[in-house]
Amino acid sequence: MHGPGPRNTGFWTRLPLPRLTMAGAALIAALAGMAAPAQAQGRVEAKYEASLAGIPVGKGTWAIDIGEDQYSAAATGGTAGLLKAFSGGSGFGQAQGRVVAGTLSPTNYSATTTSAKKSEVIKMLIALGYVKEFSIEPEPPEDPERIKVTDAHRRNVIDPMTGSLLRVNGTGELLAPDSCRTGTAIFDGRMRYDIKLDYKRMEQVKAEKGYHGPAIVCAVYFTPIAGYVPDRAAIKYLAAQRNMEAWLVPVAGTRVLVPYRVTIPTPLGQAMLEATEFVTTATPARAVAKTN
Repeated sequence: MHGPGPRNTGFWTRLPLPRLTMAGAALIAALAGMAAPAQAQGRVEAKYEASLAGIPVGKGTWAIDIGEDQYSAAATGGTAGLLKAFSGGSGFGQAQGRVVAGTLSPTNYSATTTSAKKSEVIKMLIALGYVKEFSIEPEPPEDPERIKVTDAHRRNVIDPMTGSLLRVNGTGELLAPDSCRTGTAIFDGRMRYDIKLDYKRMEQVKAEKGYHGPAIVCAVYFTPIAGYVPDRAAIKYLAAQRNMEAWLVPVAGTRVLVPYRVTIPTPLGQAMLEATEFVTTATPARAVAKTN
């Protein structure tokens, strides 16, 4: 869907929630496949809650609009509950792109995070799977131990927001095991990493408002490639995990799956990002003018 890559490739998104929960959501940047007919169009308006060991730590919103020839996705989030009293933070992320020959082709991505101590803005311009430009403000200090991101690392990749949209090929069953069996390359403006998914099981979910029905549960595996410090404990921990999951549900009117729930084990207990509201609607295709 975004430049050359394996069938059904894709990736999760780092929803801009408090930094504690962002680490988990960032890791989940998986899934966007090649795609169904370009006429498929739909919209999602969702609210999410983040928790750690069952304790609420953040809230966020996510809006996705998939049109006939373009798409957009935007998410906002912030700390909540007890965590807010100790470490307030908020974030915003968005991505836009074109729908070309039935595939999603990102053109730009940005993410802003703000805490009591600092703010950071990441921006990227993308063309046919190649990150032409990217920046981080303020520019982070050089770290000699960080694996350098090369030009090659910025090719055949997608941004993490677009990566949250899983396009499933063909006209067959949407929530089928093969929809999970995929993987791709992500660059988030700082780090280049691979995410691999695999099928685990089916579940039933019911939001407080909106979607209720089946969800396909995919195992998530994270492999850092560049832009990270190998000795960092958090990177080692995530790369070693074998119990991370993403629960995916369909966007009405399309062959696109998006995360309803994400779970990641942590040393402090399970981190979870889950939809409390998930309203999805199909949107009509634009009328084509007739010519004589």
